[in-house]
Amino acid sequence: MADPKGFLTTPREEWPRRPVEERVRDWNEVYVPGALLPIISRQADRCMDCGVPFCHEACPLGNLIPEWNDLVSREDWRAAGDRLHATNNFPEFTGRLCPAPCEAGCVLAINQPAVTIKNVEVAIADRAWDEGFTPPRPPDRLSGKTVAVVGSGPTGLAAAQQLTRAGHTVAVYERADRIGGLLRYGIPAFKMEKRHLDRRLEQMRAEGTRFRTSTAVGADIGAAELRSRYDALVIATGATAWRELDVPGRELGGIHQAMEYLPLADRVCEGDLEVSPLSAAGKHVVIVGGGDTGADCLGTAVREGAASVTQLDIYPLPEAERDEDVDPWPTYPKVYRLSAAHEEARDLETAPSADADARLFAASTLRFTGDSEGHVRALRLVEVDERRRARPGTGRTLPADLVLLALGFSGPDRRDGLVDQLGLALEPRGTIARGPDFGTNVPGVYAAGDAARGQSLIVWAIAEGRAVAAAVDRALTGSDRLPAPIGPYDRPMTA
Repeated sequence: MADPKGFLTTPREEWPRRPVEERVRDWNEVYVPGALLPIISRQADRCMDCGVPFCHEACPLGNLIPEWNDLVSREDWRAAGDRLHATNNFPEFTGRLCPAPCEAGCVLAINQPAVTIKNVEVAIADRAWDEGFTPPRPPDRLSGKTVAVVGSGPTGLAAAQQLTRAGHTVAVYERADRIGGLLRYGIPAFKMEKRHLDRRLEQMRAEGTRFRTSTAVGADIGAAELRSRYDALVIATGATAWRELDVPGRELGGIHQAMEYLPLADRVCEGDLEVSPLSAAGKHVVIVGGGDTGADCLGTAVREGAASVTQLDIYPLPEAERDEDVDPWPTYPKVYRLSAAHEEARDLETAPSADADARLFAASTLRFTGDSEGHVRALRLVEVDERRRARPGTGRTLPADLVLLALGFSGPDRRDGLVDQLGLALEPRGTIARGPDFGTNVPGVYAAGDAARGQSLIVWAIAEGRAVAAAVDRALTGSDRLPAPIGPYDRPMTA
């Protein structure tokens, strides 16, 4: 603890964002380049080095937060990078994309603004790359065992890196043309530029991990055939079966799933397309769903030049402060948060009729109506109470040329045949069933990440990847060499 009074004398200061008018004209990350390092050592000084650091429990990775806060406050960046990477394979991803449940669990947050843990994390990660503190770590020797990982999102990549470093020969199979899963085609570039992903993949290639793109397991290669080639198979395909909205007019043209829309914008940034075929340019856009995916659609539509953008959230407007009776510390509270995309929509007034920024809260979609050519032109909604019952007299109609459904995901997509060809057992909610060792009902086949856990945060995805790697390594070698931060039945802290 470098400054025992830091939390008393230093106010919370966050990484500043670029002006809205500037950043909506490009796809670069929203933060001011170079503005974090001048403030971050002082912010790390605010960490109290608690006797019981609840931030550890709030993060499934078990990040050693007080330790690397202390090292950053002393500007020992190499040691801080070592402690950060001891528990997290990809802190440059989590430092940009995670909603930071660790900050909700910060002891300082009981009665003050929490330590800026997320900003400290990304500062360490970026400094480690800039200073060359993250070289490839190939194994000293090979085990002679082979593992196939299906899916290249954060779970699959974390599992692959851990197993490769343990000496196993690992191949990652990805159905898209590039590696990265949602990190590549789903997360907008303004939240995380793909150069961060690319350099990590180069590190993994140098360590020995092999990548097989444009290969849908179950379609391009039989799942059973793939299983026969390897000593172990890890299913980390994510929860890509999107939820539908069963209301009149759903069949109209111009209504798309968020994950049909977002990857096309990413492909424009990759240079594959000049313009997205689903571009929001000049259109009245309505996003159904109030979560992070909906916010990603919002920021994307704003950058594409939409005429208007409104986001519908079926939940009521959250309070500004934590409700200790409902979400007591150190759980992650449901409070009003202003993401970069919502800040942009608010300042640009993309939805003048919205309750706050671009969002309409407690709003439920009743039906879509279209024109004579079968294209959506309007969305009819109604305000609902806490039990989602319609409030009389609250109906309204929004113009809608493009509707994006961001309602979450229920489990792995079964259309490619992987699940059925292997004969994997499923949970009632559609996720892959597994035992305490992450193993499925098929010997030698393991399941991890959203495909088995269900839709979750990136920190849980990476923790799952590290944990399933430990389970596979134990089965192949009989040793406990790799860390397992979580078990398959662990869940976030709740009241």
